[in-house]
Amino acid sequence: MADALEAQSDPSADPLAPHADTLEIINARHTSRGQINYAVPDDLQIQRRIRRYHADYGVQHGDIVALAIDAFLRAKGYPPDLNTAKADAT
Repeated sequence: MADALEAQSDPSADPLAPHADTLEIINARHTSRGQINYAVPDDLQIQRRIRRYHADYGVQHGDIVALAIDAFLRAKGYPPDLNTAKADAT
């Protein structure tokens, strides 16, 4: 339980600030990646906004999506089980 609480972002912190563990994973050279494909409402212009953010800041599209989804799930109490992820990688 303590590990799960530690993996969550500090509730008083900016919920959109990337977690240090997430940045470490994203910035690793040999991070394995999986494809996600979800239909999102066109009116939210998600794809256009991702392209603009990429153009402005140089963050890759997949990293933008990973950072946003990770921040949302951590804020809702669903941090990744990094111990399991590290065990699977070995």
